Amino acid sequence: MVTKNQIKLIKSLQQKKYRKQHQLFLAEGVKVIQELVNSNLKLQQLFCTEAVDIKVDPSKVVLISDSDLSKITALNTANNCLAIFEIPQAEVKPINGLVLVLDDVRDPGNMGTIIRLCDWFGIRHLVCSPQTVDVYNPKVIQATMGSVTRVDVVYLDLPVFLKEKAHLPIFGTFMDGQSIYKQELPAEGLIVMGNEANGISAEIESLVNQRIAIPRFGDLQQTESLNVAMATAIVLSEFSRAN
Repeated sequence: MVTKNQIKLIKSLQQKKYRKQHQLFLAEGVKVIQELVNSNLKLQQLFCTEAVDIKVDPSKVVLISDSDLSKITALNTANNCLAIFEIPQAEVKPINGLVLVLDDVRDPGNMGTIIRLCDWFGIRHLVCSPQTVDVYNPKVIQATMGSVTRVDVVYLDLPVFLKEKAHLPIFGTFMDGQSIYKQELPAEGLIVMGNEANGISAEIESLVNQRIAIPRFGDLQQTESLNVAMATAIVLSEFSRAN
């Protein structure tokens, strides 16, 4: 059975300020939860509507009803289990190799998909502006399908960070950039992806030294732009192919 205090805590963790306050986040679904457990993240509590094959300390498992799960889920359609994990302490790691940079990406689904893409293409470092959606947002965690445990996600002052990396190629995606298919793409550098509605901000654009574009091939040439996650998939694929 889930208590009223537990319900209150779980629902509060859908908001960034309470995740930060309690240093806790939510995950839902057997696959996602098992991936997080396997990564040695510390599980605080696991709520399930039925016995599930997740290898955790039985004392941390609470069986609850479907109706109780529907009260605490962050999803439109509840899964069969929900877990509370501790947010790990941030580690200072050197940021090198090919780095993806997000300038104000707001949609949790896009963010989660981009983290999965980083995992797929072997991008270990994802640097985000402070305005980019929180990596521990429940919908981001869900969309990563466990990839969040294998990608180092940090939030930094982007202008400061990019100025420190000015000796490297800094690629930015723009509609008027040079075709990515005609560029020499290095194994080390930074790739900036912009906001869903506004693209890369003017301040960040001024720090980009390599403007690239994904050309349109359709006869009508009327498509306005690609979704940021779709564009990221194409860009990372091309960088990987080149190296």
